[in-house]
Amino acid sequence: MSRNLFFSFLLLVGLSTRTVAQAPPAGSPAPSAPAAIPGTAADNQPRGNGKISGILIDSTSKKPVEYATVALLNPQTRKPIDGTTTDDKGKFTLSKLAPGEYRLQYSFMGYQNKESRLLTIEKGTDLNLGSVVLSPDVRTLSEVTVTGQAAMIEEKVDRLVYNADKDLTAKGGDATDIMRKVPMLTVDLDGNVSLRGSQNVRVLINNKPSTIVASSVADALKQIPADMIKTVEVITSPSAKYDAEGSAGIINIITKKNTLQGLTLNLDGGAGTRSSNLGLNGSYRAGKLGFSLGGFGRAFYNKAVLNTNQTTLQNGNTIRTSQNADAFDNGLFGQYTLGFDYDISKNQSLTASARYGIRNFRRDQDLMTQLYTNNLLSSTSLRDVNSKDLSNSVDVNVDYLHTFKPQQEWSVSAQFSKNNLTNNFDADLMTGVGELTGRQRNINLNENQEFTIQTDYQTPLTKNQLLEFGGKGIFRQVNSNFRYLIADPTATAFSEDATRPSGLLDYSQNVAATYVSYTLTTKNKFTFKVGSRYEHTTISANNGENSKIAIPAYSNLVPSVNISKALKGGTTVKIAYNRRIQRPGLQQLNPNFNAANPQSITVGNPVLRPELTDNVELGLSTNIKKTYLNVAVFGRQTANAITQIRQPVDTLVGAIFTTFQNIGKEQALGMNFFGNIAITPKWSVSGGFDGFYAHLQGMTTGLDGTSTPVTNSGFTIGGRLMTQVQLGSGWGLQGFGFGRSPQIQLQGKQGGFRMYSLGVRKDLPNKKGSVGFAAENFIGNGVTIRTESTSPLFTQTSSMRLLNRSFKITFNYKIGKMSFQQPARKKKSVNNDDVKEGGDNRQ
Repeated sequence: MSRNLFFSFLLLVGLSTRTVAQAPPAGSPAPSAPAAIPGTAADNQPRGNGKISGILIDSTSKKPVEYATVALLNPQTRKPIDGTTTDDKGKFTLSKLAPGEYRLQYSFMGYQNKESRLLTIEKGTDLNLGSVVLSPDVRTLSEVTVTGQAAMIEEKVDRLVYNADKDLTAKGGDATDIMRKVPMLTVDLDGNVSLRGSQNVRVLINNKPSTIVASSVADALKQIPADMIKTVEVITSPSAKYDAEGSAGIINIITKKNTLQGLTLNLDGGAGTRSSNLGLNGSYRAGKLGFSLGGFGRAFYNKAVLNTNQTTLQNGNTIRTSQNADAFDNGLFGQYTLGFDYDISKNQSLTASARYGIRNFRRDQDLMTQLYTNNLLSSTSLRDVNSKDLSNSVDVNVDYLHTFKPQQEWSVSAQFSKNNLTNNFDADLMTGVGELTGRQRNINLNENQEFTIQTDYQTPLTKNQLLEFGGKGIFRQVNSNFRYLIADPTATAFSEDATRPSGLLDYSQNVAATYVSYTLTTKNKFTFKVGSRYEHTTISANNGENSKIAIPAYSNLVPSVNISKALKGGTTVKIAYNRRIQRPGLQQLNPNFNAANPQSITVGNPVLRPELTDNVELGLSTNIKKTYLNVAVFGRQTANAITQIRQPVDTLVGAIFTTFQNIGKEQALGMNFFGNIAITPKWSVSGGFDGFYAHLQGMTTGLDGTSTPVTNSGFTIGGRLMTQVQLGSGWGLQGFGFGRSPQIQLQGKQGGFRMYSLGVRKDLPNKKGSVGFAAENFIGNGVTIRTESTSPLFTQTSSMRLLNRSFKITFNYKIGKMSFQQPARKKKSVNNDDVKEGGDNRQ
């Protein structure tokens, strides 16, 4: 079918369904008959030799509006009596018109409808209206924008958008500093992210996944400079278009992008007592071609004081373990990006990008362990441990987009992503008086590789209906190779540890998916977004020497329903349901026996099954004068929940073994509230709280192999408060505070924490740059987190005090001259949302 024939067909459909799209509620009189179209059987209107012509122009871009509908109306009945569409140059012509009075109505998706003045046609009239300007409709399909506080929050049918580019304390920090301020999110002191109390969240960067995110969200966020983040999208109810992964939802971090012509160079840096950073980003765009090149590096160090007390019942004895350690952490994180985009034609674009990231995290720890048997001291030992958590990652994307007209587009995207991860440690073993008794080494090399191909198509069915469908394939390979070595105190070489043989894991996972999604916006301001996604997963795994691990394939149908209603006064009500799937991540699967601390050992479980979660939520957002409010209640139920399980080790005195299991069921019911008030035009205060009640139940296995039912329940609450003041002469001030209570786990609870910061910034003349100062946790002597774990066979209490008082000076300077161009063409990219986060437990 040729393009002209295709659009002619759409015109016929559009005019014939026009009255249906604007139909009154049920019970109202039936709509009028479809408009007559020239050349059809319905064309029984009087004819003459009159003519009307013109050209439709976009009010913003000043470019022609292609394939818009132009209807000829009877001014008395308001019914269409003829019609046409504009061509690829925005021109339209209505001919063979009988003498009389008419009005023209111009309409097209994404634009406000517009009517002409009263037009009088005489015999032989040739009326040229010239340029007719159409204005974009800010009420785009499937979203409602809260304009009262648009600088802070945007509310859409399936997500909340937090605009982060106004953060004064962002300079010199990383993405975790921004995420702590986003409603509904919690970021602990290690950088682990939770959404409404669940760490089962998928994090995307510019709609793209990364293998380093699959390995550790906390580490990935440390590679993203905070001042490069434009917005953070919290997608609590993802549509069928998104991968089914992420039980609690999806977090999409959008970085700042250049949409101007010319050459720019941006220099960012900072120096502080706990971290320093340096970044350089450049971009060049001329005509249809654009390039960007950037690099960012961040170094940090911190000291922590660790204390653990645990009691186990073994062989009829009560074993108590007391451990104390000073830990010194230092790290170097960096990323380098190269981007390319080319407009092949006015409706086709090609984009490509490559990203290389590095992460070097090291911890030196002096650990003292004392063992008590039936309350009598039985041994004292010292252990000097040097842990290395090193990685490098690469992501390469190629995306093609063909736009036929607004909201009708087809895209093909491909991505290759690879992460090489090294988790090693070296330990010197000593007696209680410091005499060296031996040395130990664990070498663990991991590789996570993915290739993804997907295609998506969307098209408007009518002015207020949108259909989306597509398919996707993900081909994932995870490998882990581990060895344990030992050496005598006087030996110069290490040898294999016979008590802990070497091992490996080869794990292949293929996911095939297809989806369909339908969006309807009604005349009375309801938006319905419904869809379903089908995913089939096959797994092949072995642990070396052709020893196959039996993991069956599985299929999942995941529906989603999002409904929103726009009320008067900028109020929006939302209700949503969705089902999500959570596959285990690398750290949950890795069978490496991590004994950097021999009294607290961790190991992954390669036979973990995915967990399934059903989510419901009801939300309301509104503007009351200068105040924006957002409140939501939610519930979720998870089957086959993946969680940590701890139990004593019968072969190691006083030791506790931690692994991952599909425990059974996890339920949560809660609410979150967020508000923002503009006290004055230059002073705003925002804050909120989150709270939920969680109930977990499952089975744990004891030393004798018997299973014991376990349940645990409790409340968790958290809150945040931020204020920002714009002072005169380019000065700005910002304060922030956050706190969270202990969180319930199956075998205990994880300790709560709090943090706060204060920052000031001064813009340089002509806003060419800025300088600033920020302080974090500057009162007191650090933050202490206490965690408790219990079972019939053991109790464990640990505390970690982070000496994280921080002061930093930041600077930013921009070089280059830019000129405005039209808004950048929307880009498409790969989204992988299918790997469970968490489980990255470093001892």
